[in-house]
Amino acid sequence: MDGPFDPYEGERVGEEEWEPPNHRRGTRRRNRFAGLPLALKAVVAIVALAAFLALGDRWAVLYAEHEAADQLKKSMHLTAAPEVDIDGFPFVTQVAAKRLDSVKVTVPDVAADRVSLAKVSATATGIHIHGDLPSSLKGADVSDVHGEVLLSFDDLNRELGASQVTFSSQGSDRVLARGTLPVAGHNLRVRADARIQRSGDRAVATSIGGMRLDIGDLATYRPGTGPGEGLHLSQKSARNIRERTEKVKALFEVPAVVDRLGVPKSAVNRALHDENKLHKMAGTPRFARQLMKLNLIDVAMDHPELLQRLGLDPDLLGGLSELTKPKLADQLSLGFELPDLPTGDGDIRLRDVKVEKEGIRVDLAGQGLTFGK
Repeated sequence: MDGPFDPYEGERVGEEEWEPPNHRRGTRRRNRFAGLPLALKAVVAIVALAAFLALGDRWAVLYAEHEAADQLKKSMHLTAAPEVDIDGFPFVTQVAAKRLDSVKVTVPDVAADRVSLAKVSATATGIHIHGDLPSSLKGADVSDVHGEVLLSFDDLNRELGASQVTFSSQGSDRVLARGTLPVAGHNLRVRADARIQRSGDRAVATSIGGMRLDIGDLATYRPGTGPGEGLHLSQKSARNIRERTEKVKALFEVPAVVDRLGVPKSAVNRALHDENKLHKMAGTPRFARQLMKLNLIDVAMDHPELLQRLGLDPDLLGGLSELTKPKLADQLSLGFELPDLPTGDGDIRLRDVKVEKEGIRVDLAGQGLTFGK
């Protein structure tokens, strides 16, 4: 039964004083969980700060790359700004030291003599900056540069396409040229082989050999004055002439031709008056071989009608005579010289040259270069 009630105290008499319950274990557990969100907040804050710093560092890199590209465009007189890629992280520490670890530069479409270099790419190391990055870049000193130059066959075929000649690789140092070449209103099939080699420290040269122009299946022209060069009948044409009495007579009626064929004049006179002897003489293998060795240009200058009687256009003679070996070699040349670069006291030199499937690739190296102010 409840004790007496004291109206002044507001509680029952004899009842024990109330105390709050002790739940230490439960409280400790709640405190532990209550601290977890704070740790997460700290982690999120650190991550956010790191992302902000990385974003700022990256922005500075992009800005510096843009400024460097503009400086290179001006100093190298390029039509378009090159691609610049600054390596290393963080960038701000490099800015403070005014020294970059590595920078890669790619310059497309660099004019080099008759052709354009598809791509010039180089990686520079040990770069000392002039001016303040990233906002006021004035120039740079570069300790070492290593890169490569690509002369693309696709570009060659496009830029030298007026002659409708295409180029393709043939081994590590040779290029094949195949196509057509207009001469005196005729499209002649052209073939040539180019040997690619380095010429000095700044140029690539091509040595053109095996040049020939096929006039359909009638004759072949090899520019030059050496053995086997000139305008020669094809095997098919030689066989056709042997079977045509009027064409054999046309040849025998030119003394210069008779002398070059090595046929005795007495035998020729008898053959011109006796068709059986004419057929017998023209039907020998020796006559066919001598006929194919005959340089028609040597005799056609004084006897232009001879070409026509053999089925060839006389106008071709003048066109082929003007197409000398050096002139044709120049049309097919793939050589180029490295453009002058504002490199201060240093220099850039070409190294190894090799022919690959996509084009001619040349390694380059440089030391002690200066760009800008």
